[in-house]
Amino acid sequence: MNVLGIETSCDETAAAVVRDGTYLLSNVIASQVDIHSRYGGVVPEVASRQHLLAAIPIIQQAMSGASAGWGDVDAIAVTIGPGLAGSLLVGVNVAKAIALARGLPFIGVNHLEAHIYANWLEGEQPQFPVVCLTVSGGHTDLMLMKGHGEYHTLGRTRDDAAGEAFDKVARILGLGYPGGPAIEQAALGGDGSLHPLPRAWLKGTDDFSFSGLKTAVLHLVQENEGIAAADVAASFQESVVDVLVAKTVDAATRLQARQVLLCGGVASNQALRHAMTERSPLPVHVPSPLLCTDNAAMTASCGYFRIQAGESSGWDLDVEPNLRLA
Repeated sequence: MNVLGIETSCDETAAAVVRDGTYLLSNVIASQVDIHSRYGGVVPEVASRQHLLAAIPIIQQAMSGASAGWGDVDAIAVTIGPGLAGSLLVGVNVAKAIALARGLPFIGVNHLEAHIYANWLEGEQPQFPVVCLTVSGGHTDLMLMKGHGEYHTLGRTRDDAAGEAFDKVARILGLGYPGGPAIEQAALGGDGSLHPLPRAWLKGTDDFSFSGLKTAVLHLVQENEGIAAADVAASFQESVVDVLVAKTVDAATRLQARQVLLCGGVASNQALRHAMTERSPLPVHVPSPLLCTDNAAMTASCGYFRIQAGESSGWDLDVEPNLRLA
């Protein structure tokens, strides 16, 4: 089964063709980073207008990259949330139009679940049960996944998501947008031991909190004029990575999971990837960096497994900007 995936949840317009949920035929992404970087963050109205301009050309590129005609596409999967309402509406309505015109089944996909399925697109398939850490600009969720579509929430952030904290700290340090790559690059030349920063362990829970860490960085910078941004970035990154890894490994060990899955935009951070792999006693699955950030291949993969479970969507399908996974 060849599934065309469409992703427009935030500021990437993406399309991909995936066969049987695991074999990547094409994956095309149009980023809006250059447009939004001048504002220091994503402007929703601008994002949705750019999706309108890019959606059809990107889908055509994905079809061409897969050497596929419309007769080769068996179903369509599209992100319905969480995300920006205007952006999501573009993708959903394009998916409906194609499905109607071609007589194809289609299914709405949860963006958070799609991130998890990026782990099915490369190499050996994960073995259940697994503990999944999803870390992105808007979410930091720890899940127990017992099977396809079977999720139990272990913990999530109580305030800022990890990616959101990266963006805010990068702004404090004057490193630009997007904050994740900027912090990671700066930290390479810094000494994290010079300015130890706090860790919010929230003992007795699997929850996360990064708001206090962000505030500690702000006070550190305000109280130390001329402080080296690289050293602060390194200390901040170490604090975030330490908490994410420790809580994930503890949950996976306690629940006797077979593997750990890491996903989401922040999962492209090399320090996090290395620490999780080194400190986990269990096998760790991490998608390549391109598949960690928003893309349509993960949407198509997730859609395939949903369709295999007998699910589909009707013409009344709507976007859900605040959608949760469990």
